[in-house]
Amino acid sequence: MALADVRREFPAIFFLALPIVASLSASTLLGVTDSIMLAPLGPVPLAAVGLAGAAALILYAAIYGMLSALSVRIGAAYGAGQGRQIPVILRSGLALGFIVGTGGAALMGLAYFALPWLGQPNEVIASLPAYWACISLLMIPFSVLTVFKSAFEAVGRPWLGTGFAFLAVVTNVPLNYALIWGIGPFPELGLTGAGIASLAAEALALATASTYWATAPSMRRLRLRRAINAAEIVASAKEGAPLGLLYIAETGAMAVAVAMIGTFGTIALAANQVSQSVGSLLYMLPLGVAGAVAIRVAQEKGAGNLAALRPIVWAALGLASVWLCCAAAILFLRGPEIAALITNDPQVIAVAAAIFLVFAPMQVADGVQSTMLGALRGMSDTAVPALVSMVAYWVLALPLGWVLAHHAGFGPSGIWAGFLVALVLAGVILTFRFRARTI
Repeated sequence: MALADVRREFPAIFFLALPIVASLSASTLLGVTDSIMLAPLGPVPLAAVGLAGAAALILYAAIYGMLSALSVRIGAAYGAGQGRQIPVILRSGLALGFIVGTGGAALMGLAYFALPWLGQPNEVIASLPAYWACISLLMIPFSVLTVFKSAFEAVGRPWLGTGFAFLAVVTNVPLNYALIWGIGPFPELGLTGAGIASLAAEALALATASTYWATAPSMRRLRLRRAINAAEIVASAKEGAPLGLLYIAETGAMAVAVAMIGTFGTIALAANQVSQSVGSLLYMLPLGVAGAVAIRVAQEKGAGNLAALRPIVWAALGLASVWLCCAAAILFLRGPEIAALITNDPQVIAVAAAIFLVFAPMQVADGVQSTMLGALRGMSDTAVPALVSMVAYWVLALPLGWVLAHHAGFGPSGIWAGFLVALVLAGVILTFRFRARTI
């Protein structure tokens, strides 16, 4: 493999990863917008958004993982020149998206009743019911919109999905402003208003994407009349299930980490939400690169060009590392200033800045782990990589984080230090597995 081959792959990976990262970031920006616009109301609403966001992130990631098989399947058909198979995969995927989204909404709703058992502050739990219900229902339009975005990305139209995702963000800002503060004819609903605004914004984005797919001339080949195929739904679900379970394990472990931080009190929980508002956006960088590398690997594998797989992955790894090293440096050097952009509470800023010191190197480690997961996913190798990551998070990260936080004196930032160690280990193992599969 020549260095020139790797360099040639940089543009393809970059221009595919950029809209995927932007699209994933748009979903996260709904919660970030809520955090920023609710921060003036004090630490309780901010902590409430953090708890709901931690639970929602589990399901967002699980849904993305489960449905990500669609982009790989469509990408493989696209690379193999089997264009007439794509509408079958898409229509069946839309049905799968609705099923998965409905299940996610139900699970999110039930999770609310577990909060008292997790030692969370009573005043935060008391403020949550209506907001929690809105974020639960949001899973349905999010899931179906994810299917559309996966199809657009796999056939070389990734900015379409990004545009629809950002439509939700742009719509959420004025709706939030009106419903949180009661502007004009709208009632002053505070935290509840933020939840209603987010749900309405995501539903509008889905309606717009559906209308575009049904009417735009450029979508003619994607909307060819094909029956929903139960076998295709099952095949997509089976292929996506290991990755969905992986992301449940990953984000579930992070949600447990948030609950562990909640045992330090409301200030620690609010500070973690400030850190997570930034960290969750940065998390979209490796996740987007993973999506891009999975599509490129699937396309070249579908075309029978196996010699291109390693250059694609090394190019993606280099791209992710550069992005995330820059982000890590900013977090490490400007943590307090970044936290102050979201909240003016000095106690919250101090704890958030300490967490940023751990988040900084975590970004680079997560970039390696996520890129290798994407590479293996593009080769339809999902079961063993999922198991590696699950063990890293649950067997290593959480117990080690508890020890560092409570027994080594690191406090809330110690919880995330355990994840840093786990990500490094998982990244090394997955890199060796990819090398072994491409000999």
